[in-house]
Amino acid sequence: MHKLIFATNNPHKLKEIKQILKDEFDISSLREIGFGEDIPETGTTLDQNASLKSKVIHDKFNLDVFADDTGLEVEVLDNDPGVYSARYAGEDGNSEANIKKLLLKLEGQKNRKARFRTVISLIINNKEYLFEGVANGSISRKKHGDSGFGYDPVFFPEGYHKSFAQMTPEEKNKISHRAKAMAKLVQFLKKGTY
Repeated sequence: MHKLIFATNNPHKLKEIKQILKDEFDISSLREIGFGEDIPETGTTLDQNASLKSKVIHDKFNLDVFADDTGLEVEVLDNDPGVYSARYAGEDGNSEANIKKLLLKLEGQKNRKARFRTVISLIINNKEYLFEGVANGSISRKKHGDSGFGYDPVFFPEGYHKSFAQMTPEEKNKISHRAKAMAKLVQFLKKGTY
């Protein structure tokens, strides 16, 4: 079984990735390899942040690693919050504050189109590969559901009448941005042409 480090300390992301990958790969988090530091996300794009995280871990441990960065891009807000999604309201990871700020900015807006975009940077055999996944949808006017994390309670994926936070993990993992990017990563790993 191929061993891969997932460059995250986010338990929600780790759980989601392990559910998506089932038992096909042996996935370890940063905590499991003894890395507790925060990797500063200083990039101005999702690609840059994903690369930055995977490179830091690869350089330090010389292990095959992948990292992701995800952003919510809202059309009428010029694709904001984008790369700043997790710290949109200032505090890193404060989902409640982020959602509140987003809904406030969208008050009175008819155009609620948005998309979640995930970019994964994989470094394997000292080479980097990038994979992208997109979930199109719209932002609701209030929160719906209490599962998921981040902006899930206000994001309704295209073709569904419920938010990501109202879906079971299995439902969300079939259509999410992260699942789509992971599917490309898995397909690539299974080919073994790296």
